[in-house]
Amino acid sequence: MQLAKVVENKGVKDEKVLDTIKKIPRHLFMDSSFEDHAYQDKAFPIAADQTISQPYTVAFQTEVLQVNKGDMVLEIGTGSGYQTAVLCELGARVYSIERQQELFKRTKLFLSKIGYRPRYLAFGDGYKGLPDYAPFDRIIVTAGAPFVPKPLLSQLKVGGRMVIPVGKDTQVMTLFERKSETEFEKTEFGNFRFVPLLEDRN
Repeated sequence: MQLAKVVENKGVKDEKVLDTIKKIPRHLFMDSSFEDHAYQDKAFPIAADQTISQPYTVAFQTEVLQVNKGDMVLEIGTGSGYQTAVLCELGARVYSIERQQELFKRTKLFLSKIGYRPRYLAFGDGYKGLPDYAPFDRIIVTAGAPFVPKPLLSQLKVGGRMVIPVGKDTQVMTLFERKSETEFEKTEFGNFRFVPLLEDRN
């Protein structure tokens, strides 16, 4: 069954998101040994002990994020670049941070090679965000955060949305909507499982 249909059957309804899942060749983002399984709704290992997220998770987070064309989106955890490509395909201006240098170098070259050009790719600590480019319309965190980093909340525009999986072993997908300079509305969705969001201890 087509991957977009599998994702739709699990509850994702946003047509723009489903069209994007249809359009992006997921096998290109995976190790050749997993290519035969690229269109299954499963997470798979990539370099640096990280994973490419399950397509349903990518689609679900993207749907909750509600990306509009031209939005400035901060992505925490570039990883394989698959989620980055989804955001670019939706017309977002993407700023992305990756903590693993091996992945950062590989993905930066790869995205350019296949025609996706995020505005800025950074090697660094996702907990700190990118204050020099803030505020952002949307922030998406693609690794499990044991707590909600305050710098990320502060870098969200009023009216903006941040989607972040929060928790240690299992994460609760959480949406923060910034209502004013001091107010955030929080909505929790189901449990998900992500690799941990790594903090720079230096």
